[in-house]
Amino acid sequence: MHGEMKVIFGPDQQFDLLVAAHEAAVFDAARKWLDEQFIKNDCEPMRGSGKVLIADKILGIAAAVGPAAFADEVWAQAYAIASLGALGKSRLSVDVAKLSLSY
Repeated sequence: MHGEMKVIFGPDQQFDLLVAAHEAAVFDAARKWLDEQFIKNDCEPMRGSGKVLIADKILGIAAAVGPAAFADEVWAQAYAIASLGALGKSRLSVDVAKLSLSY
């Protein structure tokens, strides 16, 4: 699966990430990476119930690390691979300012 991902922090800050088919992560590995990053970056649950959805993790991690982390190509690529793999999607847009995902 070839994947494309956009991470948007604002009108002047957008990162376009590509994932080659051979780099795609399987669900379990992708979810594990997101779980580890969610904890490592002290992300907080977005819902009052405390339930954390995969989409919440993807948004929470991007918000916590900010644009500076996406300047690191290795980390940004790992984020894209995990996000696309966890959702099983080939396209994903993460709008951090609006706290929304679109496929």
